[in-house]
Amino acid sequence: MIKGVVDIGQKMAALGGELHADCEEVLLEQGCKQADLWGFNIYPNKKTEERLEYTSFINIRPKQGNFQMEVKDEKIRRQIKAVVDHLID
Repeated sequence: MIKGVVDIGQKMAALGGELHADCEEVLLEQGCKQADLWGFNIYPNKKTEERLEYTSFINIRPKQGNFQMEVKDEKIRRQIKAVVDHLID
């Protein structure tokens, strides 16, 4: 399992690190906006449709309507998947 954070606005991602916050920090230093950053886990040995898990502490965003570690908004999930699929396929 590899931890990652995606910027759905700039369509870029950071992978690796011990915590999702490590990836988040890298993207923030690159000028990304906090509101566009979402954490995920990727399981490279699983089938494409099963490899992403949309769970991270950085996803707890009450102001954006996400009250849990898991991204619940299907639109955001599709955006995350599109960026990840484009970058690693």
